[in-house]
Amino acid sequence: MHAYRSHTCAELNKTHVGETVRLAGWVNRIRDHGGLLFIDLRDHYGVTQILADPDSPVFAQVEKVRSEWCIRIDGQVKARDESLINPNIATGEVEVFIRDIEVLGASDELPLMVFGDQEYPEETRLRYRYLDLRREKLQDNMKLRSDVVASIRKRMWDIGFREYQTPIITASSPEGARDFLVPSRLHPGKFYALPQAPQQFKQLIMMSGFDKYFQIAPCFRDEDPRADRSPTDFYQLDMEMSFVEQQDVFDTIQPVLQGVFEEFGSGRKVDADWPQISYRDAALWYGTDKPDLRNPIKMQVVSDHFRDSGFAIFAKLLEQDGTQIRAIPAPGGGSRKFCDRMNAFAQKEGLPGMGYIFWRKKDAQTKDETLLQLEKEMRQFIKAEITDEFQKRFSQWSELTEAAGPLAKNIGPERTEAIRRQLGLGVGDAAFFLGGKPESFETVAAKARVEIGNELGLTDHDRFAFAWIVDFPIYEKDDETGKVDFEHNPFSMPQGGMEALAGDPLDVLGYQYDLACNGYELVSGAIRNHKPEIMFKAFEIAGYGEDEVRKRFGGLVNAFQYGAPPHGGCAAGIDRIVMLLADEANIREVIMFPMNQRAEDLMMDAPSEPMNEQLRDLSLRVIDPDA
Repeated sequence: MHAYRSHTCAELNKTHVGETVRLAGWVNRIRDHGGLLFIDLRDHYGVTQILADPDSPVFAQVEKVRSEWCIRIDGQVKARDESLINPNIATGEVEVFIRDIEVLGASDELPLMVFGDQEYPEETRLRYRYLDLRREKLQDNMKLRSDVVASIRKRMWDIGFREYQTPIITASSPEGARDFLVPSRLHPGKFYALPQAPQQFKQLIMMSGFDKYFQIAPCFRDEDPRADRSPTDFYQLDMEMSFVEQQDVFDTIQPVLQGVFEEFGSGRKVDADWPQISYRDAALWYGTDKPDLRNPIKMQVVSDHFRDSGFAIFAKLLEQDGTQIRAIPAPGGGSRKFCDRMNAFAQKEGLPGMGYIFWRKKDAQTKDETLLQLEKEMRQFIKAEITDEFQKRFSQWSELTEAAGPLAKNIGPERTEAIRRQLGLGVGDAAFFLGGKPESFETVAAKARVEIGNELGLTDHDRFAFAWIVDFPIYEKDDETGKVDFEHNPFSMPQGGMEALAGDPLDVLGYQYDLACNGYELVSGAIRNHKPEIMFKAFEIAGYGEDEVRKRFGGLVNAFQYGAPPHGGCAAGIDRIVMLLADEANIREVIMFPMNQRAEDLMMDAPSEPMNEQLRDLSLRVIDPDA
């Protein structure tokens, strides 16, 4: 028999009854039933119930074991009584009577319990991550992550991609975040960098004549942490293709990701229709470039209904350039209680509040069918431009209903009705309003849209909804300095090429795209700017001369001068994909050994102070930032 085990803790069943077996694992739980000791023995694969009574030759030793001791036992497989079968575990029909035991590793008092669902501070969980990882949920998450990566690899190989590895130590190349710098011992005063992404290398692979590339690539960025972002490193499915247009990239990556979500989505619906939404429309409709399309609510601009209206706050606001009023429809939110709740939500987000209108019956006895019929007829007459008949139906509808809320009183019934018709709302519905320059309220509007969708049960949480966000602007202007700089990826090919760069920079769109899913950005990519003259012009508009471009990106620019093919690709975040599939809200739940929010590894005590010998080797000295 093997030194440690003949079976795993998930293998035994009724066919093994009567056999002598050897198991090894951790003590998950101990139950003392009046001298009869039951132990749930756990390994990576599952749990087996083992037991000992005073007749067992090692009963005294079994009495000494405690939670999370690592043990090896020999014993005889016995069938459980029918009433004691546990259908929740694979080995639930049997148990093992202990004949021999060996303690492989005793455990000190535990800083956190592995068995059960107790909540512990994140600091404790990360400091003792090796114990935290023994818990069932974390074990399942890490197995899911491994299986997802294996599935992605297979799917990429199946469609003709090969995996190539790119360097981990390279030159600094700004990708929108801070680099992690690595000092060179052989070249004092000079530094390598850990790659923020394999961006330049994968483009150079295309320059080298390889047609399709992918890699499960580690990326390193010194970033401020968020719940959906690691502050130090992450993994992505990185891919690039030659001789492709934007749609080719979409058509290539969609079956891969859709297949992964169908395979590991635990039966949740995976949308097959991935709409393409412009960046500007996404901001308008959803307030974000990573919309959650499980929520059907779309915001709309309703400025004209408030211009020169009786609601002075919005009317005066619209006299300023660049301002607008947006409405967030709330089907089913037509009660003062709900409207007050959402107003309080806006105040918590730092706004004075949100204006609102809601529509209700004047008389509770009025039948819904009557109102629905009147609304149907009003829409028909408006569409047919039959004004008289519309006014008749509207008069009837107005006699039976009322628009409530401070905005309705201020702007009057005609404007209120026009808003209702534009938004497609009816009795029992509401609308919320935000005004100003869009950049000042879009973030809160996006959160309010999500809150309304969740509160009113409009969001389908049992679904994965994808959308390509396209037509990103390449440039933006600083309101204070007037300087034009890159808003998004500077390496994207501008739509219209060199001709587009001759006009207003703020009108230039790039062949750049993101894939949003359930409110998260999963993929980012672009068709690359592979023509040196267009690249130099694009950087010149942003204030970077040719010499600076060559200095920063010399390897890539030089390669473009030797027959560069048109190419493009994208990168999909592995961590976020697994986070969605595992239904986790925090990315640290799907990373084996994550940092905390201060970018510290509490378990390994990193970052740490270097030894003086190390600093001397690298010709470095540390300057106290507070000195």
